Amino acid sequence: MILDPGILALLVSSLLISLMSLYASGWSIRILRRWDLASGSELQLALERRTYLISTIVSYFLAFQLVSLFLFIQTADSISHLFVGAMCAVGTLTVSSFGYPTLLLKIVTFILAGLWLILNHADNQGYDYPLIKAKYLLLLIMAPFILAETVVQGAYFLGLRPDIITSCCGSLFSQNSHKITSEILAAPSAPMEIVFYSSMFITFAAGARLFVQGKGGYFFASMSGIAFLTSIVSVISFISLYFYEMPSHHCPFCILQKEYGYAGYPLYILMLSGTVTGLGVGLLQQFSKEKSLAETIPALQRKLAAVSLTAFFLFTVIVTCQILFSNFKLEGY
Repeated sequence: MILDPGILALLVSSLLISLMSLYASGWSIRILRRWDLASGSELQLALERRTYLISTIVSYFLAFQLVSLFLFIQTADSISHLFVGAMCAVGTLTVSSFGYPTLLLKIVTFILAGLWLILNHADNQGYDYPLIKAKYLLLLIMAPFILAETVVQGAYFLGLRPDIITSCCGSLFSQNSHKITSEILAAPSAPMEIVFYSSMFITFAAGARLFVQGKGGYFFASMSGIAFLTSIVSVISFISLYFYEMPSHHCPFCILQKEYGYAGYPLYILMLSGTVTGLGVGLLQQFSKEKSLAETIPALQRKLAAVSLTAFFLFTVIVTCQILFSNFKLEGY
């Protein structure tokens, strides 16, 4: 099983990214302690040369870190047939106690990696490395999560055994599962639909205000985070039902399969894209007074807001079209 191409790619890439994170963390500490652009010392010149190289390499590694989240989910889904009782990625992730922690860590590192790439792009627009310490501090914060993901993911894949009987998504995402998902499913769907569309409407309004007036960056970032959480809960609560056209099938992973047109991939890509770019607006807000970025950051914030709004809008359109044109009607459930 360890020879599966997807598993090998994930293990090798995670190891390489972790090694790069450790190396970059060492330089991050030096930069945070010794960086002084006004100094013409040999150390400062070495730091300036090194930071460009490290930032470039880290950018490529973190770009793959974004992709690895979906590769992990796809791999978990593709090997589900090897386990008795598994029907999708849920069964594969349930085989080991490290399955869902790995997924959670990958989501966290996805968001952090996306934010770092945004911060790095903004820093490259300034002539005086205005965000150099901020981006290396974020890299230092991100490193433990990347290392933890590598260890937990390794423990997960190395611990997989095909003779293990696992649970299907029907048992996990049911009202009798005695997990947090049962609390979500027990709640009426109508209030959740109201919460979902309300959060999206407020997010659109906050984004429009930022895009037009250049105000409310922190509020828009907060609403992007809230929209992300409500979207996840909504997928489990009612959105998935319209794809399956079944009142009791709430699995958020089966919609990634061919039978449902791989609809989950665009949904989750749009959801995460809207979230990361929306949070990026708030991240850049605190640096808006940097002289070398006085004009760059507002323009970049508007671009990020436009991407975030577009992503959330398309997500909402796909969901709404599925609700309107599906043969399934949720009334009464």
